[in-house]
Amino acid sequence: MAARQQHLRRIAYAICGDWHRADDLLQTALTKLYLAWPRLHRDGREEAYVRTILVRADIDEHRRPWRRERSTNAPPDRPAPALLGFEERATLLDAIRLLPDMQRRTVLLRHWLGLSVEETAAELGISEGTVKSHTSRALHSLRSLLAEDRTS
Repeated sequence: MAARQQHLRRIAYAICGDWHRADDLLQTALTKLYLAWPRLHRDGREEAYVRTILVRADIDEHRRPWRRERSTNAPPDRPAPALLGFEERATLLDAIRLLPDMQRRTVLLRHWLGLSVEETAAELGISEGTVKSHTSRALHSLRSLLAEDRTS
């Protein structure tokens, strides 16, 4: 494989169009070849196996979530929310701890972890309507608790 490395690197470049990614693909392919070597070296199909790995590794890389992100010249619709300071965060967490168990769970799953209503319902084993009502009640309670804290 050392003698064919440059040839394989050119194949990897032809697959992905970027020399840096081609190096990564080749490294992945050679690692997988090394692991499969005991069953392959007798057949003489090593290079074909590496080419298959190169193609599949490139496909796998394109499926990764960070590959779907695209830079854009258009700014987002709204600015990112400002991070809470330590004291504000502590106050919010104290208020969340005062909520009943199911309300606390729905708020944390929906708004802290960003799960959908359906995912939250499945996670907690309750109906979607129950998730909505618990979340609504919890947010109302949190607004009241936080408003009291500001006036005190």
